Amino acid sequence: MDAALMNRKPGVTGAALAQALLQPRSVALVGVSDDVSKPAARPLQFLRRAGFAGAVYPVNPKRESVQGERAWPNLAALPEVPEHVFLLAATEHVIETVRECGRLGVKVVTVLASGFSETGPEGVAREASLREISRTTGVRVLGPSSLGVVHPASGLLLTGNAAFGERDLPPGKIFVASHSGSMIGALLSRGKARGVGFAGLVSVGGEVDLSVGEICSATLGDPAIEGYLLFLESLRQGPQLQAFAREAARRGKPVIAYKLGRSEAAAAMTATHTGAMAGEDDVADAFFKDLGVARVGILESLLEAVPLARRVKLAPPHSAPARVGVVTTTGGGAAMVVDQLGIRDVVVQPPGEATLARLANAGLPCAPGRVLDLTLAGTSYEVMTQVLQILLDAPEFDLVLAVVGSSARFQPHIAVKPIIENAHGTRPLAAMLVPDAPEALASLTAAGVPCFRTPEGCADVIAAVLGRRMPGLPAAPQPVDAARARTLSEAQAYDLLDLLAVPHAASVVLPLSRPPRALPFDFPVAAKVCSAQIPHKTEVGGVVLDVRDAAGLAAAFETLRRNLAERAPGIACDDALVQPMHKGLMEALVGYRVDPEAGPIVMLAAGGIWAEIAGDRAIRLAPVSLETAREMVAEVKSFRSVSGLRGRPRGDLEALAQALSSLSQLAVRPELGVVEAEVNPLLVMPQGQGVLAVDALVLQS
Repeated sequence: MDAALMNRKPGVTGAALAQALLQPRSVALVGVSDDVSKPAARPLQFLRRAGFAGAVYPVNPKRESVQGERAWPNLAALPEVPEHVFLLAATEHVIETVRECGRLGVKVVTVLASGFSETGPEGVAREASLREISRTTGVRVLGPSSLGVVHPASGLLLTGNAAFGERDLPPGKIFVASHSGSMIGALLSRGKARGVGFAGLVSVGGEVDLSVGEICSATLGDPAIEGYLLFLESLRQGPQLQAFAREAARRGKPVIAYKLGRSEAAAAMTATHTGAMAGEDDVADAFFKDLGVARVGILESLLEAVPLARRVKLAPPHSAPARVGVVTTTGGGAAMVVDQLGIRDVVVQPPGEATLARLANAGLPCAPGRVLDLTLAGTSYEVMTQVLQILLDAPEFDLVLAVVGSSARFQPHIAVKPIIENAHGTRPLAAMLVPDAPEALASLTAAGVPCFRTPEGCADVIAAVLGRRMPGLPAAPQPVDAARARTLSEAQAYDLLDLLAVPHAASVVLPLSRPPRALPFDFPVAAKVCSAQIPHKTEVGGVVLDVRDAAGLAAAFETLRRNLAERAPGIACDDALVQPMHKGLMEALVGYRVDPEAGPIVMLAAGGIWAEIAGDRAIRLAPVSLETAREMVAEVKSFRSVSGLRGRPRGDLEALAQALSSLSQLAVRPELGVVEAEVNPLLVMPQGQGVLAVDALVLQS
């Protein structure tokens, strides 16, 4: 057994962790200030104002009293071991204080100070010390750079965030976990303005020990929590976050994420195109969708998304795109929403003939079109009520969106009241209010109706919620140390493809130093250098194409030897790989990579030299089924050129999907130790003739 694991002392986990973190029986404030104008004074003020019922121990070795209360010189002097310590002291005191918490048996310590891995080598060393103390003593560490923990129901306002000085915080059933401490305050104030309250808020900070995933997992059994909001700076502690998301999906508790980094450059180049093209944010997008998490791109959407996510179940695998029906009292307002939905590839479904007939028979507006425009002049409480009932009963809609104009502000009984009264049937109903109508918005929010202030936020939430997928099978634990991986030669890579049943061109390996012998296949052929030390053959002039005869092959070998001597001196390469030339209808790239946080992913893109330039790709968590692989093929626009469009030749896209699914099975074959694998190009042959790999690159740990 690993020595580190043998020496690890278990700390609190699960429900016991949630209790010590969010509802501790005793709290110590180490470094709390007597100066009420300082952030380090706030936690004591907030706890007293909120009526926290547990014991609170101010700890300050420089004072006998703090804010009128007795101050204790150190943790050892307390009459009991506190369950939760909030460490407000400066960075230089953190390590020794956390070590003392470990010695005393403190369950959780929250570290406010910064100055760790973000500051350079010295900070990295401090962070390593924190992690080691947690591992050897069992004390659970929240942070560093954590602004604290809030649990309104128990009066635990254990935070230095000034926003929590707000009075009359509304209770709620949403739990927030944020990398950013300031964001828990921002969401609190924004939520209060919208009438949205919270069951808990945690500033996670640097995740040296406790992570977003573990904290949220520990609260899943709490019936007071019905949904989760995550504010993430990056993917960290991916396996724990994935485990949480899977269990939340199983329990039907929606998870909404806002992650920074949409504009971030792709991940650093790895050995394959897949590594360069599937950057962190692309992987994060697939990670969230494949785990049933709704990723929003607008901050306000975080607060608006949970009500809709509660009503819309996760899409079962391979279901058709959800269809949104739009009814409006304002054509211009509806056009804005429809435009934003279209940008996000959400299907806006016109009313069908049967639905239009039902509306006509009831004497209701029934003009055919993309949206059902009632117009303000023709709208009344009775009209809106009847229209909503018919639309919500129509089989062509999976979601109905009502876009309400000026009546929302001045005459909410006309259109807003019917929405509230009809919002809890079998089909989801949402509302977007075009004017600034805070009273109507508050009424809709109080009634649990998904409602939106802007067309952008409305479309953002609808697209994110409808885009969630039911989590598939998890991957097996995988090797992630790409730095220690070795590259296989192309011939060895083909051996791996044989294990996975991915078709590849016939080939033969011949000594590069001798005249080539007779080949087992016909000319024309390609001749390539074959060495694990040369992953990118074209960069050293290591490929000669369209060799027509034996003499040409001998000349090709001479060219390869010369190019190696000039462009790759000192690199050992004794062999050449020769394979017949093939021509497909188009080229595909099929890639597999073990992401350090998201785990195994699989990617499909247009192949060849344009792979990175086009940016036309589909990414999923691996493994993927054949059905999911078919969805990926349909997502990549380039493959429409070989789908039989306008009489053009049809490629064997079914064989492409099969090859993609087969390569993704590396995610359940950890014994193969593959860190990255890429087939580029994979030739798509005419329908019925399959696909054929004519180059492959594999990194194996």
